[in-house]
Amino acid sequence: MDMFLQIFLLLIGFVLLIKGADWLIDGASSTASHFKVSKLLIGLTIIAFGTGAPELAVSISSLLNGTTDMLLGNVIGSNIINILLLIGIAAVIRPMHVKKNTVAKELPLLLLISTVLVVLFIDTSLIGAETNTISRADGIICLLCFSIFLFYIISMARKNRKSKAEVEKPKFKLGVSFILIVVGLAGVVGGSELVVSSASNIASSIGISDRIIALTIVAFGTSLPELITTIKAAKRNENELLVGNIIGSNIFNICIVLGLPVALFGTITPSSFEVIDLIMLIGATVILILVSRSGHKITRSEGVLMLLTFALYYAFIIVNTVASLS
Repeated sequence: MDMFLQIFLLLIGFVLLIKGADWLIDGASSTASHFKVSKLLIGLTIIAFGTGAPELAVSISSLLNGTTDMLLGNVIGSNIINILLLIGIAAVIRPMHVKKNTVAKELPLLLLISTVLVVLFIDTSLIGAETNTISRADGIICLLCFSIFLFYIISMARKNRKSKAEVEKPKFKLGVSFILIVVGLAGVVGGSELVVSSASNIASSIGISDRIIALTIVAFGTSLPELITTIKAAKRNENELLVGNIIGSNIFNICIVLGLPVALFGTITPSSFEVIDLIMLIGATVILILVSRSGHKITRSEGVLMLLTFALYYAFIIVNTVASLS
């Protein structure tokens, strides 16, 4: 197909992903309010998992289309973007206070799960295999890690039962809320099909690997819902919602976006990933923990530092890509 048509289809796919995610989140949040679910649970689950829906749809489509590098690149790229770019932007907009409990429990849990993914990815090479694989058993391990995260969230919600739950008034009637969920899911799934197919065609036509496309175009595109949520939360000084959304989204990406498709469809063998990608996946979380520990506040200067780290990583990717094409 013509290159311009592929680019047009890619943009249409992103529009469907973003709008579908918006409708899905609005519908889910309104439905939760109808059933008197607390704001805490909405923030940590529905919003975080809703903004992760585009990544999940893209990953399933990637696996069905045989582009496994795009699946892993989507997860790694989105997680790096969520921390270094989105939290960096939020801190520059307004310095962020991070709760002590988040630094002590939630961020270490994210670091643990990120480390588990790296170990699962390189474990076959450690025993002498020529290629790294992520097996169905590895996918199941990721799902078990997610169950631990859900148990933690439920425990937090139960602890807050003694205080009066803050339940927002539903934005829509219950029937409209359900319709938004269905339409949103349709937009996410349809958009993901367009994104994966057009991005793969563009990559193959100009000689760029699926890894680069996934780490850049796809990862940026599927992270736009988180970006919108982050900017709105930062302007409203809703730091708990902001950080919780990023942590929840990153854990969702590793455990569900990667773990669920692999557990369902079997082993994947990514072929073009480099050590720097895995280092940055863990390094981004370590940086977030370090800056959060300093007075439980992320300052504007620390936000700039995170943005510079992000820029250096992607500059390295671009330089390597140009060198490989020349």
